[in-house]
Amino acid sequence: MKTYFVYILASKRNGTLYVGMTSDLVARVYQHKHKLVEGFTADFGVDRLVWYESTTDVYAAITKERQIKKWRREWKLKVIEEVNPDWKDLSLDDLE
Repeated sequence: MKTYFVYILASKRNGTLYVGMTSDLVARVYQHKHKLVEGFTADFGVDRLVWYESTTDVYAAITKERQIKKWRREWKLKVIEEVNPDWKDLSLDDLE
């Protein structure tokens, strides 16, 4: 069964945020860190994985990503700090 990830990247603690969705979190974070895809994250140095959630339901992942993108910044900060109060770069850990 395939796994899908909704994730939040940050430039630094309380910095610029980016919300995305992917089926390969390790590869996608690598792309962000090495600026392999032009755009927002490359332009603003947003490459620190600070939060992610997984599901096997692609529609649930798409829906969650869209919901989070509409959230107020304070809500995004709260969800990050609930699981990652130190804003540690989770990509340095072993990912699922």
